[in-house]
Amino acid sequence: MVLSWNEIKERAVAFVREWQSASQEEADAKSFLDAFFHIFGISRRKVATFEYKVKKLNNNEGYIDLLWKGTLLVEMKSRGKNLERALIQAKEYLVGLKDYELPRYILVCDFANFHLHDLENDSCHRFALNELLQNIELFGFIAGYQKRTYREQDPVNVQAAEIMAQLHDKLKEAGYEGHPLEVYLVRLLFCLFADDTTIFEKDLFTEFIELRTAPDGSDLGARLSELFYILNTPEEKRLKNLDEHLARFPYINGKLFEEYLPPAAFDTSMRNLLLQACYLDWGNISPAIFGAMFQCVMDPVSRRNLGAHYTSEINILKLIKPLFLDTLYQELESIKNNRLRLIDFHQKLSRLTFLDPACGCGNFLVVTYRELRLLELQVLRLLYGTGQGVLDIRDLVKVQITQMYGIEYEEFPARIAEVAMWLIDHQMNMRISFEFGQYFVRLPLTQSANICHANALEISWENIITPSKLSYILGNPPFVGSKLMKPQQRQELLNVMHDVENAGVLDYVTAWYIKAARYIQGTSIKVAFVSTNSIVQGEQVAFLWQPLMQKYNIKIHFAHRTFKWSNEARDVAAVYCVIIGFAAFDTPDKVIFDYQDIKGEPFAIKAKNINPYLIDARDIFIIRRSKPICNVPPMSFGNMPLDGGNLLFSDEEKEEFLCQEPGAAPYILPFISAHEFLNGKKRWCLWLVDAEPHVLKKMPKVLEKIEAVRKFRLASKRKQTIEKATTPALFGEIRNFGKSYIVVPRVSSENREYIPMGFFDKNSIVGDTCMTVPNGTLYHFGIMSSRMHMCWTLYVCGRLENRYRYSKDIVYNNFPWPQNLTERQVLAIEKAAEGVLLARKQFPESSLAVLYDPLSMPPILLKAHRSLDKAVDQAYHSTSFTSDTQRIQFLFDLYEKYTLGLFSEQQAKKRSRKSNKK
Repeated sequence: MVLSWNEIKERAVAFVREWQSASQEEADAKSFLDAFFHIFGISRRKVATFEYKVKKLNNNEGYIDLLWKGTLLVEMKSRGKNLERALIQAKEYLVGLKDYELPRYILVCDFANFHLHDLENDSCHRFALNELLQNIELFGFIAGYQKRTYREQDPVNVQAAEIMAQLHDKLKEAGYEGHPLEVYLVRLLFCLFADDTTIFEKDLFTEFIELRTAPDGSDLGARLSELFYILNTPEEKRLKNLDEHLARFPYINGKLFEEYLPPAAFDTSMRNLLLQACYLDWGNISPAIFGAMFQCVMDPVSRRNLGAHYTSEINILKLIKPLFLDTLYQELESIKNNRLRLIDFHQKLSRLTFLDPACGCGNFLVVTYRELRLLELQVLRLLYGTGQGVLDIRDLVKVQITQMYGIEYEEFPARIAEVAMWLIDHQMNMRISFEFGQYFVRLPLTQSANICHANALEISWENIITPSKLSYILGNPPFVGSKLMKPQQRQELLNVMHDVENAGVLDYVTAWYIKAARYIQGTSIKVAFVSTNSIVQGEQVAFLWQPLMQKYNIKIHFAHRTFKWSNEARDVAAVYCVIIGFAAFDTPDKVIFDYQDIKGEPFAIKAKNINPYLIDARDIFIIRRSKPICNVPPMSFGNMPLDGGNLLFSDEEKEEFLCQEPGAAPYILPFISAHEFLNGKKRWCLWLVDAEPHVLKKMPKVLEKIEAVRKFRLASKRKQTIEKATTPALFGEIRNFGKSYIVVPRVSSENREYIPMGFFDKNSIVGDTCMTVPNGTLYHFGIMSSRMHMCWTLYVCGRLENRYRYSKDIVYNNFPWPQNLTERQVLAIEKAAEGVLLARKQFPESSLAVLYDPLSMPPILLKAHRSLDKAVDQAYHSTSFTSDTQRIQFLFDLYEKYTLGLFSEQQAKKRSRKSNKK
């Protein structure tokens, strides 16, 4: 039985009294340590070994006075001996221990003084025997009480997941698979947590495996089946002559052990794996982190990157703090001295409800519940102090896991979510026990979180919880891009989006936005989702946010602009995300969280309105346009080879080809793709647009290339490509750009302050990885190379990962160019643009990628761009803008004037006034 802190302190007082009066002759280490463990209600003999033999570094044998594997090493000395030397001796023993035996704590003691070393935190507490009571909480780990610190990607999380993955594989190889295997592993997970968190007596499960099962594992499956049965049987219904060890396990209930499972078969290696898992400190493993990592155990593909598929607690807090937690803490601060209002506030906490409609292993719900319980703990402190006079603390705890609701598509993570919620509830009960000195545990498990195993896009959320009873919706719906969806996912999306135009181009996550928007109509429910940043960029913005805002009256309350969603797992591809909090009502308290470094911490900006591009500006929707909204040259794609590489050459390939076919020289022209343009590389293409048929017939090597292109196109499954096989001598798509044109790479690094652009003439063939502005001038180049145009691109363009993806239909055709410029303003822009080109020419050996790298950009080029920025700013406004935020706000307003035809009206009025004067 787990003792309360009050009981532990009473025993500590008795221990000190007894051993203070003990003589030198009575100072026996075994008796002393047995009595010390008795303080915490633990039998030393059942968890730790006295005089544990080990080999030291010098290969000599030594004996550890006491070893509790994985937890505590004790070295006892006679009174007055040097305890620092004792510590050195204790550390020498560590080299002879196996990894799973290494302790977290070393205690050196001379019966009168204690030195407790925490090897994990590299800390030491020193105190005398008569100070034990004041320091007794340092030894909470013996009873299972311990203030836990959970770290992202903690090695113990990974180690635990890896061991369980191995055990999973062994069981599966033996033929134990499917649903029974999933439930079996979830039960083992619960037992491992229970063993280190006072649900069971400390190490009761470990002791059961060690002492009650055969070393070869032959009876382990049967014994575990027996244990699972006992955990599902109330004490009063168990056999009277039950094995005394099994009888010590509590009744768990909660349906976790209710279902019959066929016994599993174990061998020696499998039993050893389970024991290795037992020797880890599962109390240090956060249910929020490990739940999702444990899910990877079931997926060999995901397992390569254990930890890659969970949402870190830091990122969860980024969502829940502005959604509800910050407001609740502010409210608590304002009423902390008013007892009646505190009581009402406590009742309010117990009525809050939360739904995660894509809950996975429950990490959002786990962290939400934990934070709600921590807030409740502060309320209880204010109301009841240290709990003196409180008869039973469980009567005061009002926040329950039944306030949490989740929907999960896969059964296994849904079951893990249920267990994770029980575990976090228990950990918070232990926290309450620690604070108020009473042991508080909810056993048997009579309550559970409301986790529904279902498809969130196909079921009615109203059947999970009615909108009138729900407070918040939150979570991290699946990151699946529009082009990566499986047919079933696409159909689910389209079913939800039945009234949304162009839904086919939207990402999978947007279905959750639409479904949530419908659910919260006419309520005060607030919603926040983590999503890939694609839903606030490019063409998806108008298709998603226009119906959300215009049909469902959605207003964005807070938003995290793009940040890097990643962790320390091996080979993890980063995801670029946003967090958007919204509701079907407005609020004056809007906040944008921005990032100077997308890997760093955000800073908050108060906003009057947050539009779909996460800008403090009016709600606006940039739609695809086939023509520019301003009087500027149209933009075009580059030429698409569609040749299987047969018409393209490197320098070496070109020289080799011309040696074999010298007559082809007039038809080999520079080929400009984005890579070559940015990195100063040379590439060539066979450009046969003007080649006469009789000339081609005289060049057999050219004919071989043409035939290879024809075969490549005929082998395609795409109808349009096959049709192009009739003209194999030509690029798949050919465009005429006139005498000269501006080249814009379609994808460019997000680290660049400006997208490098350049001029080319008709003797260079630009590829389809670039966009072009035929007959573009220095003026056009200047505007497009300015910070003003970059700001527009930054907020409006789509992204490839986080790189800029420039497009004509969204970015260029919607860009609001300056109106009614004077000749002087145009000349100023042209002069500044020429300055940029001249600055580049001073570094002929450096590529544009190097010149525009923020770490290597020459000061003279940066200065030239700053001069250009000033000239362009003044073309838009009489004074220069002081920030990108001012620029984009101005551009959105200008865009609205263009698209609403306001400039046309103004020009018509001017013409009318001139006519009247005549």
